[in-house]
Amino acid sequence: MPLSPDPRWRVVPRLTRFWADDKGLSIFSFILLVVTFVLPPLVPPGPGRSLVGEAFFALLLISGVQALAQGWLTRVVLMPAAVITLAVSLASWVLPVPGFWVRGTGLLSLVLFLVVVLGQTLRSGPVTVYRIQGAVAAYVLLGVIWAYAYDFVEFMRPWSFSGPVSAADGPRAFFYFSFVTLTTVGYGDVLPVHAAARSLVTLEAVVGTLYPAILIARLVSVAVGPRQETHPDS
Repeated sequence: MPLSPDPRWRVVPRLTRFWADDKGLSIFSFILLVVTFVLPPLVPPGPGRSLVGEAFFALLLISGVQALAQGWLTRVVLMPAAVITLAVSLASWVLPVPGFWVRGTGLLSLVLFLVVVLGQTLRSGPVTVYRIQGAVAAYVLLGVIWAYAYDFVEFMRPWSFSGPVSAADGPRAFFYFSFVTLTTVGYGDVLPVHAAARSLVTLEAVVGTLYPAILIARLVSVAVGPRQETHPDS
C-alpha cells in the first residue's frame, strides 16, 4: 500500500503556484507602493535608518524574488543579489559595515528587479492585467532606483544637492525629489549642485518622458500584432 505524502509537503507547490500567477506580482507591487509612498511620512523624523523601513525593504526583496524569479536565469540573477543585500543590511546593524556597501547592494538589487520586470512586461504575448501591473511596478521602481542613486551620490559627495535632503536620512529622503523629477514637475525646492547629481537628474527626466511613450507603443504593437496575423488582408 503506497504511503500518502506528508501534507506539509503539499504546501510547497501551492506556494509556488501562488507566487507564479498574478497574485505574487500584486503583493510585490503593493509592498513597493507601501515602501515608496506610505512609509516615508510615517517614519519618525530625524537622521538614521528605520527598523520598520528596513523590514519592509526586506519584504520587498523577498516578495520580488518569489514573484519574479520563475525561470532559472532570473533565479540565478535575483536570488544571490537579494541574499547579499539582506546579509549586508542585517550585518550593518551590528557591525561597522561601510555605507558604500549598504547603499550599493540595495541599488544593484533594485536595478536587477527592474530589468526582470521590464523583460516580462515588454515581452511578446497578450496584454494582460499582469503586464499592466508590471508596467506600473517598473515605473515606480524607476523612481525608487533614482532615489537610491541620489542617496549614493550624496553619501559619496556630500552637498551634491541643495535643499532639505541629507544622506543621513537614507534613500527615503530622496523619494520625493526623485518622483518630482521623474514626472518632470520640478518644484525647485531641491536642486542638484554636483555634476554627477545633475547628470542623474537629467537622465531621470529623459527616462520619465520616454518611458510612457515607449511602453504605450510596445503594448499597442503587442495587442495589434496578433490581429494583423489573423487578418493579413485587412
